[in-house]
Amino acid sequence: MAKPHFISMLLFILYTIKHTHQTFDIDDNSLNVPNPSKIFDRLTEMTYGVSHKHLCFRCIGDSSRFLAAHNLARAEKGQLPLLWEAKLARHARRWASQRKADCALRHSSPIDGLGENIFWGGGSGWTPTDAVRLWAEEEKDYSYKNNSCAHGQMCGHYTQIVWRSTRRVGCARVICDSGDTFMICNYDPPGNYIGEKPY
Repeated sequence: MAKPHFISMLLFILYTIKHTHQTFDIDDNSLNVPNPSKIFDRLTEMTYGVSHKHLCFRCIGDSSRFLAAHNLARAEKGQLPLLWEAKLARHARRWASQRKADCALRHSSPIDGLGENIFWGGGSGWTPTDAVRLWAEEEKDYSYKNNSCAHGQMCGHYTQIVWRSTRRVGCARVICDSGDTFMICNYDPPGNYIGEKPY
């Protein structure tokens, strides 16, 4: 049975997204469901009086977007929300800054005991919400019954996001010299232990 504070937090998140979606006038005809990326953009504009694109490397919006997208995916599976961890975010920023020159889709040498997801997207328009959404969409290729990915598919990004014992996350996003986007998230404790199910 879920703990009362988890249920309260989940209800608060869902209420906020629903209320925000109904209150904001978003000029996007393709928007049929709440879009966390647009919500955070609008909140940043309302709070600071400028677009998030003009703030310090999107530093305020990025951590919120990464965290909210992770916790929405975890809530769908009844998992406790993650906490943002500054140490993990610093590790992620260091690796992202090293990838700025080449934008290579390469894993860092994570600190012992950390999980890691990485993302590359062509162009500079990719947001933290996009990366986490694409990782979470790997659920379609994951068989809980067999605890495995469909043949030739990846699902380890998804299972790391929803891993039951993971409690903290820290991420970073960088626009590479090529104009493309690189993102990285580190997780503590890590997931994806062979032979164990994520939840």
